[in-house]
Amino acid sequence: MSRTSVSSVTKEQPSPAADPNPRSVFSIVRQKVTTKHGWFGDYDYGWLCLPSLPSAKQKQPPFYGLDDELPLLLAIASGLSHSLAMLAGLIVPPILLSGTLMLDPATSSYMMSATLITSGIMSLVQMSRIKLWGGYYLGTGLLSMVGTSFSTISTANAIINAMYANGTCPSTTAADGTVTRGPCPDAYGMVLGTALICAFLEIGLSFLPPRVLRRIFPPMVTGTFILMIGSTLVGSAGMSDWGGGSNGCQARPTSGIYQLCPTVGAPHALPWGSPQFIGLGFLSFVSIILTELFGSPFLKNASIIVGLAVGCIVAGAAGYIDGSAVASAPTITFLWVHRFKINVYPPAILPMLAVYVSVAMEAIGDITASAEVSRVPVEGDDFDSRIQGGVLSDGISGIISALLTVTPMSVFAQNNGVISVTRCANRTAGRWCCAFVIIFGVLGKISALFLAIPNPVLGGVTTFLFASVAVSGLRVLSFVKYTRRDRFILAAALSFGVGDLLMPGIFTHLFDGVKNPNKGLQGLFESITILLSTPFLISGIVALVLNLILPQDRSQEDGDLEDVEAAQDLEIQVLEQEVKI
Repeated sequence: MSRTSVSSVTKEQPSPAADPNPRSVFSIVRQKVTTKHGWFGDYDYGWLCLPSLPSAKQKQPPFYGLDDELPLLLAIASGLSHSLAMLAGLIVPPILLSGTLMLDPATSSYMMSATLITSGIMSLVQMSRIKLWGGYYLGTGLLSMVGTSFSTISTANAIINAMYANGTCPSTTAADGTVTRGPCPDAYGMVLGTALICAFLEIGLSFLPPRVLRRIFPPMVTGTFILMIGSTLVGSAGMSDWGGGSNGCQARPTSGIYQLCPTVGAPHALPWGSPQFIGLGFLSFVSIILTELFGSPFLKNASIIVGLAVGCIVAGAAGYIDGSAVASAPTITFLWVHRFKINVYPPAILPMLAVYVSVAMEAIGDITASAEVSRVPVEGDDFDSRIQGGVLSDGISGIISALLTVTPMSVFAQNNGVISVTRCANRTAGRWCCAFVIIFGVLGKISALFLAIPNPVLGGVTTFLFASVAVSGLRVLSFVKYTRRDRFILAAALSFGVGDLLMPGIFTHLFDGVKNPNKGLQGLFESITILLSTPFLISGIVALVLNLILPQDRSQEDGDLEDVEAAQDLEIQVLEQEVKI
């Protein structure tokens, strides 16, 4: 049996709320808002909202497919659940980037608002399924939410660090060697401009046959990319913030404003790594674990937000939070309140092209997972068109998001977990999610509130979040059969990736011996240095190249095919039993 059989088995399940009689939009809306069934349906809201014991067994609610009729309250609750599940992943990138660029609170708050608003807008596009011409589409037609790709953040940080090092961004060096960075909003504009032109690469990739993309980017390559993205961010951002900050105070300088974290003028400032900071981050981390143990399905989907809330409550009571940014933030904000000079930074082109390759790989994996949990076919022309439409929408999002002052966005994986837990893959819930995310962005006080989260609280939560990204990479790598060829490729890729993690800066002085390079050659050297110094980029490129040039062992291919077919047969048997139940 093939995987197409799996799809046909799951697709035959009866829809719990399907209406066989087509009705007008007006009659549907009237039925929704004026009847008890339209508001509540037959859903078990107690299961969704009440706490549970780890050993308790509860009856599963019905599954709601892409276009099934959904009770209004359930659509709102599921939409809110999706928005809360992805909120931490949306607010972290602008916090990290604004911190790296030393931007003022007003600009940082705007960047967060713009990210939320753009995410809601582009998610609506991604969830659509607009037929373009021939067999090409825009969007997946699934409940696919988008947000800032973490691969962008890691690469952008490396690009920004290079700008500070070569003098593009201002910095001062004290007598003791401590480097103090100045604000550099122009660097953010260069990142946006470079991302805008490089987005055309992903648009071009979207028109390749999906089977070609899957051959170029098999699980060995995509898993390595994702594993190293998460691992890089755990060290460069998560744990650094957990200790008190990642803006320079983690070096514990003996003079200057970063002697204490986050700065010497902050309320309750302490040296980096102080037990008070570690305790705050640990409290947030434990809150996530307790929510997973005892929380309702709704709270489990928002466990990251629960961790932030508990940490902020304790930190606020202990005097660690500065509320001035919240007080001065506008009540309502929108796009282009702050603008940046869009420009292209030539040394960043090669790294950003690699980012879009990574984004395309992430999109393929996430769309496949979305289709599986949504119980739609994961093979055939229909599925291939979803892959094509999703990657195309991601590429267009790279252009539009840059124009909306936001770094490139890609399909989020968090929402697949929400679908799996709530058993609701309905796009109406996704549209409510978009509405909530846009509202969160428009309300400027909310963005400023997120910005006021103390670094240790944020670090305790983001360490878990970034580790979850690394685990996603491990899960993708679990699909690899690990022939001798596969082990060789992974070992070669991790040699560079893990080496960069454990010994950062090893490639920084690679071209110091070149005498008087011209401007173009110097830019090329800087591009290569950024590629070599970014763990996920260099490990992913090594895996990609070796996968293309190393020949397959034919006997191993035959054995792998038999293993895959056996695994598919077992999966089909399990799914058939679930359908019968």
